[in-house]
Amino acid sequence: MHEDERVAKLILGPLLRRVTGNEAVIWLQTDAKAEVTVSAGDSQTTVETRRINGIHLALPVIGNLPEGRTPYEIRLDGELVWPLPGFPPSTIKPAERDATITFGSCREASHQAHDALHAFAERALSTPEDLPDLLALIGDQIYADEPHRISTFAEYVQRYHQAWSPPEVRWLLSTVPTVMVFDDHEIMDDWNSSASWLADQQSDPAWEQHLQAGLQSYLLFQHLGNLTPAELKNQSWDELPQRWGFTLDIGATRLVMLDCRGSRVLQGKRRMFPQDEWDRLARDTQYESDHLLIACSLPWLLAPVIDFGEHVMEQLSVKHGGAMEKLRRKYDLEHWSAVGDSFTELGDIITAAKTPASVSVLGGDVHHSYVVQALLPARPNVHQVTCSPLNNSVSWVMRTMLKTAWALPFPNGQVKRKRLTKPYFGNAIATLTHRGRHAEVMIEGVTAEGRLAPVSAHRLT
Repeated sequence: MHEDERVAKLILGPLLRRVTGNEAVIWLQTDAKAEVTVSAGDSQTTVETRRINGIHLALPVIGNLPEGRTPYEIRLDGELVWPLPGFPPSTIKPAERDATITFGSCREASHQAHDALHAFAERALSTPEDLPDLLALIGDQIYADEPHRISTFAEYVQRYHQAWSPPEVRWLLSTVPTVMVFDDHEIMDDWNSSASWLADQQSDPAWEQHLQAGLQSYLLFQHLGNLTPAELKNQSWDELPQRWGFTLDIGATRLVMLDCRGSRVLQGKRRMFPQDEWDRLARDTQYESDHLLIACSLPWLLAPVIDFGEHVMEQLSVKHGGAMEKLRRKYDLEHWSAVGDSFTELGDIITAAKTPASVSVLGGDVHHSYVVQALLPARPNVHQVTCSPLNNSVSWVMRTMLKTAWALPFPNGQVKRKRLTKPYFGNAIATLTHRGRHAEVMIEGVTAEGRLAPVSAHRLT
């Protein structure tokens, strides 16, 4: 017991985060200072919580994990606080060669009905022996700008509590390794879409406080858990890192998570990120893997007419600015084709990837789900797999525009492509399955009864 004799409570988590070899990072928040003990089989680790920005967090690393699924328990100051009564035990399972990766984006937690992540968690509870090897949440885990812009770190914390507190979701995140990256709504709609957008925000005296609170909360609630145990030792908890992207291996699958928001080059020649990050991406994709996943909040391949329109508007905005830039911002033209030569640069890196049987670019953001094949002569089996939203919606006007865009017989532009699915506009979650050098994907939507049902399934090799 600590000096104030207060018994600490577990108020958020645990989240099972990065699993590397036989080591696992676990994230949790308590309401007071506590000694945290994690036990899994014969392994045990104990750490003290740390007080950062007025909250108490711990990221214990437990090692020497055996093969297969191992249940784990958590104690605060010796008192058992996890697992929850009535729920299956949370488990940790080191990765094997084959991999199953589930992903999605855009989850507005205040919308309770038909949440795809919640539906996935409920199904997993009934079959806890059949869980994916990784859950990737690729943007908009919280909405810091809806229904109104929040301004303080405490308000950000409340949004994370709202997103991760439902018991079924909490259990899922405790037993499936989960990695994350932000999109714009963790900060603000259209974050860093252009230099003029940023200049407008910087003219608001409240902007800097909002931005810093958003980045600090993202560091603590999302980014730290993406790091390997070795990286976590060297990462400050109260200083923002130089880069937000990361790379991990799940068996024979390599996943490269890209930051498409926080590090954009907005002045001069616009790019998704600086040259050193492009160099890192090129190196990380030159790796002997059976399958390569490039995950980023923004899809690389959209409907061809949208890609073409964004590319043209980019050129006009560079040359003329003014009205063209206003038009681009009004219609959220901010994806790969609208950021300098980044669309082509990513295509070149994909083409040069070393040995994978499949390359899948995972995307979110656009509030509809689809699969398209990129017809690259030098690199077969390249697909854009977009899954969005987990829990949100799109207006009927935008839905009509997107349906029309996908239906238009429009030139393929910079990359020829073949659409494998119709756009799906409901809440959805996607799962990629890699077995040897075989790959397939299934997108599941939420029914009116709140259950998951297949929307589409495709072989990717």
